[in-house]
Amino acid sequence: MKIFLLILLVQTLVVLLTLSHLDAAVEYGNQHRPKKTYIIHMDKSNKPAVFADHVNWYESSLKSVSESAKMLYTYNNVLHGFSTRITEDEAHLLKNQPGVLSVIPETREELHTTRTPDFFGLEKSYSLLPASDKVSDIVIGVLDTGVWPEIESYNDKGLGPVPRSWKGKCESGKNFNSSSCNRKLIGARFFSKGYEEESGKIDEKVESKSPIDDNGHGTHTSTTAAGSSVSKASFLGFASGKARGMAPTARVASYKVCWLGGCFGSDIIAAVDAAIEDGVHIISKSFGGSYPGRYHSDTTAIAAFAATARGILVSASGGNNGPSTTTVTNIAPWMTTVGAGTIDRDFPAYVKLGNGKTYKGVSLYKGKQLSDKVLVPIIHGGSASNDTDEGNFCVPGSLIPEKVNGKIVICIQGRTGKVQAGLVVKDAGGVGMVYTREHQSTGEELSAAPYLLPAAAVSLEKGTEIRTYVDSVPNPTATIIQGTTVLGVQPSPIVASFSSRGPNLRTRRILKPDIIAPGVNILAGWTGAVGPSGLARDKRRVSFNIISGTSMSCPHVSGIAALLKAAHPKWSPAAIRSALMTTAYSTYKNGKTIEDVVTASAATPFDFGAGHVDPVAALDPGLVYDTTVEDYKDFLCALHYTPEQIKTVTNTNFTCNASKVYNVEDLNYPSFAIPLLAEIDDFGAVTNVTRTVTYTRTLTNVGTPATYRASVSKVDVVKILVKPKSLSFKKAYEKKSYTVTFIANNMEWGSERFGRLEWSDGKHIVGSPIAFTWT
Repeated sequence: MKIFLLILLVQTLVVLLTLSHLDAAVEYGNQHRPKKTYIIHMDKSNKPAVFADHVNWYESSLKSVSESAKMLYTYNNVLHGFSTRITEDEAHLLKNQPGVLSVIPETREELHTTRTPDFFGLEKSYSLLPASDKVSDIVIGVLDTGVWPEIESYNDKGLGPVPRSWKGKCESGKNFNSSSCNRKLIGARFFSKGYEEESGKIDEKVESKSPIDDNGHGTHTSTTAAGSSVSKASFLGFASGKARGMAPTARVASYKVCWLGGCFGSDIIAAVDAAIEDGVHIISKSFGGSYPGRYHSDTTAIAAFAATARGILVSASGGNNGPSTTTVTNIAPWMTTVGAGTIDRDFPAYVKLGNGKTYKGVSLYKGKQLSDKVLVPIIHGGSASNDTDEGNFCVPGSLIPEKVNGKIVICIQGRTGKVQAGLVVKDAGGVGMVYTREHQSTGEELSAAPYLLPAAAVSLEKGTEIRTYVDSVPNPTATIIQGTTVLGVQPSPIVASFSSRGPNLRTRRILKPDIIAPGVNILAGWTGAVGPSGLARDKRRVSFNIISGTSMSCPHVSGIAALLKAAHPKWSPAAIRSALMTTAYSTYKNGKTIEDVVTASAATPFDFGAGHVDPVAALDPGLVYDTTVEDYKDFLCALHYTPEQIKTVTNTNFTCNASKVYNVEDLNYPSFAIPLLAEIDDFGAVTNVTRTVTYTRTLTNVGTPATYRASVSKVDVVKILVKPKSLSFKKAYEKKSYTVTFIANNMEWGSERFGRLEWSDGKHIVGSPIAFTWT
């Protein structure tokens, strides 16, 4: 018996030791498997009573799958849950736990990188704008690279106390103290945990772990939206005059979420979570991903929904992946998506050749000029390199100094940025650069750059002529002449080549972008941390810089939205977006459609949405298409989202009514996108053609009592029927509904058609673009 017990004891010890080793092996294996950051959305209503609070529940849930994992953030407003870094296996285990709604992998987004008040006509319309004290109650939360508080654009002269509703704060860190804020810049915070988990601990020799802006992008966007008025502003003498943001007396709150390695979803949600708690009224977001995911897995869409549900308008850049189609991003219908156009200002520079011809380009060079009378040799970069291809693109180290010294070099766009290419030429002893294209992909639009030597960027057509001249004579010569700032350039606006285009890749029946705003060669505030080119070797420091991108167009709309919010504090985000869209213009004063720089012909609603924003008209739109949170939930039902997916987006318990028919067409949106679909059978025959579609819309009167009548433009292959054809409003905020039926009578597969629906009372025009696609 004793021997049996001894054997049993030994066997038990062996089993325990084996299990111990197995546990250690599993833990070791988990530690050495690749880890990722995940956002864990918990169902708050399912918290077990045994836990004192939700954070205890979150911690227990996480510990059940990983002893070593820690929570990066806990979220309370955008969603109920947390973010953490765990293995894929651990994420799968966590997803299957009770109370876990969704486990969303971390996403990475990138930045979408003053004349505009005059261009909008705001300087002449002060009497129509809301009083400055009302605007000063509005807080614009800018999610970006931070803020540089020392520039004059953040001066708080004339501003009263910080609004009582404000609950935010100024966080301290490297080069930034809480005292850096004032009555203008009332909040500054930074969010880096997700970024550091992905990229490693921040090297503070390279970037600051604080709200300070090491990049310049965040300072530029926030001052575009709400920069204080600054007299005698300019960039190195260019674009001189008074600079101010769209809403110069609005307050600014900066949320730094973008770093050298990008902008990460866990940080973005934490920032929006804080912005909601702090009390912002507008959120401006000038970055995005390259491919829009489904709304329940899109962290930006989820965060924007939470903000929208609390009455906060979210303005977002549409992306810089144009002119390719279906590239627009930030496309959730509860966000206002902004594309980019030009303004009527230019910064010319001229390339004068030895044959007497002169070609216009653009440049922001400020320094010692070349003689306009004494010409110097001009060469191809490839002819001054051991590698012709690299030399043509002016790749760093590719040019031979003996062949470049004292010459102007032609560099091709593609592998080296404009200012960087100029530095390559300068380092090799060149005295000037002509920067041009090799292929036509982005039209003739040119964005100016702050070169460090005499330079001019020219179009493909002009660049080709210059290159032909260089090849055709034995000793070609040239000079570069810097011009002055030119105003009144026409036509303007023109849709920027880089501005991302529709159709909407995720939801074809929602037209995106919504509108366009100025995004080319925009003057606004800049950081003191880097030079205007952003290159380490650029030692210049400026208070204003000129850059381009939908990043620049987005804050224009954010600031204008602040003006509308101040004038109409009860308006919802959807009402404000509607006012911006239905009063936007899509034609010039001569009646011609706004041009696309790529085609040099008429642009379409897939390029400019409803058109170019008109802030003065938007203050008095007459009617608006209002949309509630419940409407957006119905929209998700129409997309056949599951209850869990809907809750992931909305953070509320909502179940689609099984007896109700949900249609995307019925979302009360201020524009119409109609994809007419067909199926092709195995023999190539077209079947199941969608020829008739009916959309329902509801208008809300935000003006005086009036009767509005509908008119629609003719579309050659589609019949458009509006019922009823007139709507009479007896009082303010009265609602009236109508339907639009689209009947296609001649299908043209793969083609597009465009139209416009307008409601007018003789004073107001409430316009909506219509876009048809045959798919």
